[in-house]
Amino acid sequence: MSKFELPDLPYAYDALEPHMSSRTLEFHHDKHHQAYVDNTNALLEKSDLKGQDLEDIVVKSHNKNQALFNNAAQHFNHTQFWRWMSPKGGGAIPGKLEKALTAKFKSLEDFKKTFKDTGVGQFGSGWVWLMWKGGGLDVISTPNGENPLVHGGRPLLGCDVWEHSYYLDYQNRRAAYLDAFLENLVDWEAVAAGFEKCG
Repeated sequence: MSKFELPDLPYAYDALEPHMSSRTLEFHHDKHHQAYVDNTNALLEKSDLKGQDLEDIVVKSHNKNQALFNNAAQHFNHTQFWRWMSPKGGGAIPGKLEKALTAKFKSLEDFKKTFKDTGVGQFGSGWVWLMWKGGGLDVISTPNGENPLVHGGRPLLGCDVWEHSYYLDYQNRRAAYLDAFLENLVDWEAVAAGFEKCG
């Protein structure tokens, strides 16, 4: 496998405004994500995991090669993160996913509240996730670059709650950022497509 590369954003830098600014995307994608890619490639040169696919590198490096894990996991997380957002985000949640969320969390509002509260409650840097694990849905938060892959789950939706993801737009108002993410940015069709594969 050749070296990992920074994926292009699937939309223009200003496409998510006013909920996420072009300045945030430029720093977040071009600087932070690029650094994770560069560091992953450099660290793989000294690793026996070189040549493996990204998910395997993330899982196999966890608790064994922390520097490689931190960067590879963040490359994985961000690659998905860009795809989970859309200029046409928000709106209705497709039927099967809506039914599953309602069955698990009692209502869509309860799901969104759980997701938001879990993200707000993550101390310091990390992520909040909707994941599929053990035949069902769950919401968890993880520190730093951890993700559901290393906890036996599949990420269906994740929101980056590192400060660089929202500070330029929301300062310390993480709750407002998560509200904007859920109500205006999430591409629920993409989330539903991932859910369909879990079945």
